[in-house]
Amino acid sequence: MAIPKEQIRITAVRTFLVAPDPNKSEADKPGHWLYNQEIANPMSKYSKYKDRRESWGVDVLKDFCVEIEASDGTRGFAIGHGGFVGCFLAEEHFKRFLIDADPRDTNLIWDQMYRGSQHYGRRGITMMIISVIDLALWDLLGKIRGEPVYKLIGGQTKDHLTAYCTGPNPDVAREQGFWGGKVPLPYSPSEPDSLQKNYNVLAEHRAKAGPGFPLMVDCYMSLNIAYAIKLITKCADLDIEWWEEVLSPDDTEGYTTLRRALPQVKWATGEHEYTRYGFRKLIDSRLLDVLQPDVMWCGGLTELVRIANHAAAYDIDIVPHGTSHYTVHFCMSQPNAPLIEYVAYSPDGRNIGPVHGDFFVKEPLPTGGIVKTDEFDKPGFGLEISPHVRLVPATDLLKPFYDIFGRQIDSF
Repeated sequence: MAIPKEQIRITAVRTFLVAPDPNKSEADKPGHWLYNQEIANPMSKYSKYKDRRESWGVDVLKDFCVEIEASDGTRGFAIGHGGFVGCFLAEEHFKRFLIDADPRDTNLIWDQMYRGSQHYGRRGITMMIISVIDLALWDLLGKIRGEPVYKLIGGQTKDHLTAYCTGPNPDVAREQGFWGGKVPLPYSPSEPDSLQKNYNVLAEHRAKAGPGFPLMVDCYMSLNIAYAIKLITKCADLDIEWWEEVLSPDDTEGYTTLRRALPQVKWATGEHEYTRYGFRKLIDSRLLDVLQPDVMWCGGLTELVRIANHAAAYDIDIVPHGTSHYTVHFCMSQPNAPLIEYVAYSPDGRNIGPVHGDFFVKEPLPTGGIVKTDEFDKPGFGLEISPHVRLVPATDLLKPFYDIFGRQIDSF
């Protein structure tokens, strides 16, 4: 006998790490433009770390996975950032807020996880872990109801999604039909003659992409106010659509100064901000034209919808950071989400790809710069894990810890 939906409860929460492919070594992996190309970043001021992003550990936080099972046997799943720490906190802390809970109570569960972790983190990795749990919960809820997630958070607001491409070749992005192209800024203020060198690179991008094609620049938190004003003024003839993450995400006052100095410039940031509380001042002060929260970092889908609703009251667009199947459902449901980003994840930066590679089976990608809505109509997020993926249960990894301290995994 089927369990009535109103009586369904969460019965299990499981976490996993993705095991490396035994048939592939690090030496087998091709070089990648994201790591081989010089990109201005927060560590550029230190000569030891300025050349390669991976040298300072930008990807040290590996993925982890969450599976939530309901009393009717339905399972929701999500993957995101947090690695072993994510597994530990999900098992040791956040799990208690999910077991026996009604999976429809997404706001209650989120609030308890957030309030219950304020003593050790309201941003960063703590919020990334909450994000993955929240996404798994929405996947579960969609499967229980037999509907795609976007139908649960507002329904369809557009016939298709318009995509732009982030990569080193905006001219290729234009040829492939993308709305626009975003390029990384190569040189930081600490680099000799960087002002002219940055201008030359951006001018070359503009020449290759041609006029009328939106060109955005990602500064990756690498600039200061004085340098940003000089650079952006120098690049006025290049018709840059927006300048992204010019300053540290904590420098709200700096963005105020930039807005006053260059009111005609379009500003974007938010990739490294968390929760509606972090975005509140940015929105209320009208310091930005484009907000870029990441659904896998900012607090999950539950919190991203709240951020979007706040921004909508100020007619501010939400263009989420990064390529994500989860992001598709958000953008499809929100009127103030006009664009979706896809990153050129191929080694040469000429082709887009899913953020998790071949982890999922047949993850839909844009065609001609367009994401069609009919490709996302399966229950939940509609994702199927590839049979070639090997997931390692976190309980196996945590067992030595429990053996030492004499604890049971489900002790609470």
